Amino acid sequence: MNRRDFLKTTAFGAAILGISTVPGCGVRTKDSFDTIIKNGVIYTGDGKAPIVGDIAIRNGKIAALGKDLGTSAGTIVDAKGLTVSPGFIDIHTHTDTNLFEAPKGDSRIFQGITTDLGGNCGGAPFVFSDESWAGRKDTTRFGYPAWRDIDGFYEALEKNKIGINYASLVGHGDIREAVVGPYNVKATDDQLAKMCEILDKELEMGAIGLSYGLEYAPGCYCDTREMVALNKVVAKHNALYSIHMRNEDDHVLEAVDEAIEAARLSGARLEISHLKAQNPANFDKLDLMLRKIEDARAEGIDVTFDRYPYTAFSTGFTSFIPIELRDGTSQDILNRLNDPAACEKMKKYAQSRLDRFGGSQQVVVAGCSNPENQAFAGKNLAECCQISGMDEWSMIRHLLISENLGVNQATFAMKEENLEKIYAHPLSMPASDGSVYSPEGPLSNSLPHPRSYGTFARFFEQFVREKKIVDLSTAIYKCTGLPASRMKLKERGMLIPGYAADITVFNPGTIADVATYAQPHTYATGIEHVFVNGVHTIKNGIHTGELAGATLGTGHISR
Repeated sequence: MNRRDFLKTTAFGAAILGISTVPGCGVRTKDSFDTIIKNGVIYTGDGKAPIVGDIAIRNGKIAALGKDLGTSAGTIVDAKGLTVSPGFIDIHTHTDTNLFEAPKGDSRIFQGITTDLGGNCGGAPFVFSDESWAGRKDTTRFGYPAWRDIDGFYEALEKNKIGINYASLVGHGDIREAVVGPYNVKATDDQLAKMCEILDKELEMGAIGLSYGLEYAPGCYCDTREMVALNKVVAKHNALYSIHMRNEDDHVLEAVDEAIEAARLSGARLEISHLKAQNPANFDKLDLMLRKIEDARAEGIDVTFDRYPYTAFSTGFTSFIPIELRDGTSQDILNRLNDPAACEKMKKYAQSRLDRFGGSQQVVVAGCSNPENQAFAGKNLAECCQISGMDEWSMIRHLLISENLGVNQATFAMKEENLEKIYAHPLSMPASDGSVYSPEGPLSNSLPHPRSYGTFARFFEQFVREKKIVDLSTAIYKCTGLPASRMKLKERGMLIPGYAADITVFNPGTIADVATYAQPHTYATGIEHVFVNGVHTIKNGIHTGELAGATLGTGHISR
């Protein structure tokens, strides 16, 4: 019996008989459901053809699927003409602490996302060594006692309550800074052993895996020896090794080789984050990048990749500073910005980056916290120079110093045709590289990349409906079953009796991303209903105020 026949006989077949296959529930009649979603086109999340019929929810779980499950339930949702899918899973986010300020998960759930994986690009909101913890243990964050590990962070989220499910990776940069410090030095054997010990404990607590941010300090100061040692701990837990590669432009091919080699030597499962060939001179490298990944897969290396559906990336303005001059603390970097010799090196490096992007008009200032800089928010760097009268480097330097290094950019440096190749590839997944935001409250004053509000809607709008790069069933698999399997989430990511009732009901003909770089705080359209752990959270396109999200760990239904 193949998998598809098995699913038909155990899930769909049982549902037609009006019984539940939820473990421990026994046989129940079909009139005992909490919710029935009726008449929908149901995609189970495995990439197979849809089922037209009903899906029932009981006690936060999917209880049955069938042609007609009746109408005896506390809630009936008519999904005629709509697509019923597992809730979307975003495998690459920076949601993290923003959930305390936007607990409803606004920008996520309104595009059908029910689960975010945070802690990416080498940074998570926890992990301290014994020594670094000593100076923080009596402090608070968002009104909660500071957390030293994933358990503490999850406990704070659980007490606060959240509207979406959240899981996290461990940040390599955090572990390295806790043990080695923020400096460009090689980890000693004792330090590396300590890093592995910390990682092992975090993974034991349920972290999904380990993320690297090799374009950022201090993660960029690691070598292959360090990566392999840590990845062997990841492999021991069958967790995920996620990497923001060391380079995504002129040396991207070498960076792909490094990422794969660290997986080969460690046995860890690899997720390459936001795969891209950045800047016009590198656009044609994508085919070779994909071939390297395919060859690695054929060799037996377990590798997949993700990407956001936009041609502009987002990162900090510190990327205009060469890696060797990002060494040390924030104050060390600010001191160099006031040192003429160091500044001259930074200026040359920054100009080379602008030249490779295609000019300063490609770089948009993505929000400023300093009131005197508000005139620059949302403007490209060329426009900022016109407003200020400064040259390009002086403008960059001014923003870095006046914003205490905390200013971001959105830079247009990718090619639309390459996005089509990426999403057509069977190993790819859409992922936002964004965070949770809200049009209300403190986060409404920010100017995030529109991907935080529109990634999944844009994927279905442009690459499924308009360009037909992938069919709807495959697209849903890329957003549900595939990321769930990569994260090793138990009983999530598919519509199968016994699985958590994370469900998105949407209109494939109208789903669309309407957020822009100038006005990013705009919800996607076409999402009609969302259930999180069986709770009706988006109802007829309106948030019900429910906070039914859970913190998730490897192999756990919830913590």
